[in-house]
Amino acid sequence: MKVTIIGSGNVGGQCACLLACKNIVEQIVLLDINKGVSEGKSLDISQMLSVVKSDTVVYGYTNDYSKSKNSDIIVITCGITRKQGMNRDDLLNINAKIICSAAKNSLIFSPNAKFIIVSNPLDIMTYVSYITLKIDYKKVIGMAGILDIARYKFFLSKKLNISCSSIQSLLLGGHGDKMVPLYRYSSIEGIPLKEFLTEKENEKIVSRTKKGGEEIVNYLGTSAWMAPSISIVEMIKSILKNSRKLFCCSALLNGEYDINNLFLGVPVILGKNGVERVIELKLNNKEFNLLHESANHIKKVINKLNI
Repeated sequence: MKVTIIGSGNVGGQCACLLACKNIVEQIVLLDINKGVSEGKSLDISQMLSVVKSDTVVYGYTNDYSKSKNSDIIVITCGITRKQGMNRDDLLNINAKIICSAAKNSLIFSPNAKFIIVSNPLDIMTYVSYITLKIDYKKVIGMAGILDIARYKFFLSKKLNISCSSIQSLLLGGHGDKMVPLYRYSSIEGIPLKEFLTEKENEKIVSRTKKGGEEIVNYLGTSAWMAPSISIVEMIKSILKNSRKLFCCSALLNGEYDINNLFLGVPVILGKNGVERVIELKLNNKEFNLLHESANHIKKVINKLNI
């Protein structure tokens, strides 16, 4: 099994590190346009693998897509990251051009690969990748909801003074400010969340979750990379091992939730073919309207694309 990660910045480098430690792939290739970055990070990761007893081999190259040949999965993390005062939509046209180039060059050497898109604005960049690649929509997946849910679980665990691992939850919609919390589908070890806190109290936690990435940007001056990286690794594992795990990811909707031709965060089953199935939940009127509000925002941003 071979995974290529395009973009060796914080997210790409950390993703390669975590994936290599899992010892589930034979090769990881790091690619970056900046000379020496991929080479240096791959060398650093390689030197630690004997400690964790991993046989994964990690390579790093500067802008040489031929080295990605026959990859099973391509992870696209390249593009500029948010700085203070920026929102995800500010990155739109700059990153769209970068992602188009990365997708085209990758497909030449790995026509059968599945693509995981991480670059922001996430749902739009996943759509850009899809229309550029022109491959089966099931093979193009955006990493979003897994990260949003992880943040939500963390904030909720602090509020309730309970382990994150005891919390089950789902979030729909666009990555970031337009995510749709599903209070009815959240629970603590099967006990409905409403037994622990009110919907109004939950909305405060959701509000902080929506700003979770911005909060980190304000501290560090750049986007988060630890939580996004492990989210990518979990997606890779489910695809390569055909685990068929349920995750919230940005996937193409073809009539589900009365939405067409749009990538949006929804529950999906991830397996060897990529998106094996989109789970269509029975939403109430409030949830349905919020989801469509999120979808309409993404449509408006797509209309601003200049590629």
